[in-house]
Amino acid sequence: MDIEAFYEQNEARRESAEFEFGSEWTDASDNEYELSWVEATGELYLMVEPEADVNEDMFGDFLVSDEAVNDLTVVVIGKVPSLAGLEDQLLGWEDAMLEENSLAWLYERFPRDS
Repeated sequence: MDIEAFYEQNEARRESAEFEFGSEWTDASDNEYELSWVEATGELYLMVEPEADVNEDMFGDFLVSDEAVNDLTVVVIGKVPSLAGLEDQLLGWEDAMLEENSLAWLYERFPRDS
């Protein structure tokens, strides 16, 4: 969904504090993502720049096409109720983010529900 629809779905998101955990996360195609957490909802989400379109396949993996989108695209990848809990799950993220296909590191920590 685009960033505006994300906020419109739940106004608590718009009014909440957000914490960023890097903007250089990459997928296998070298697209870049920003990782943020919304305090009010506990949602951890990835945002991708407009030049890439994000879709989720039946296995919960994120696929990016080269088709342009009009807005920033958001994908919620998990829910963590507290900042302290999130920081524990993301321990070492600064180094992991700089690795090739760093989203794989995130998927290990936030597996998709079946």
